[in-house]
Amino acid sequence: MTYGCQTWSLTKIIGNKLKVAQRAMERKFLGIKIKDKLPCKNIRQQTHIKDVVLFAERQKWNWAGHVARMSDNRWTKRATEWQPRIGKRSRGRQPLRWSDSIAKVKVRLWHREAGDKNRLRLDAEGHILQWMDETS
Repeated sequence: MTYGCQTWSLTKIIGNKLKVAQRAMERKFLGIKIKDKLPCKNIRQQTHIKDVVLFAERQKWNWAGHVARMSDNRWTKRATEWQPRIGKRSRGRQPLRWSDSIAKVKVRLWHREAGDKNRLRLDAEGHILQWMDETS
């Protein structure tokens, strides 16, 4: 369910859809129907599965640190930092880019500060917890 989640630009709407899908899968694993009206916390305690949105956010921050520590000539880093010449995104495109969600929390030049793994990890955990509070 989370394949490639490092590159997702998660919005609240997408996060909620992922949570709903995960809850449906957990109910299916346990053979529980919606009619049973069991709280999600009880189901989560039985399955011991991590929250999909929390996992995706952690993976994104891990990937951000990895990309920031890459050498400048790697295509992955170039593609991540690339800015189109025209500042406007085409119609139908999501206005939020992957790097925008990281830059929103950190300073504009987050990739320069990502060399310190411990500091990045602390910043990531703080952001993830804040993001989870906003979406709950």
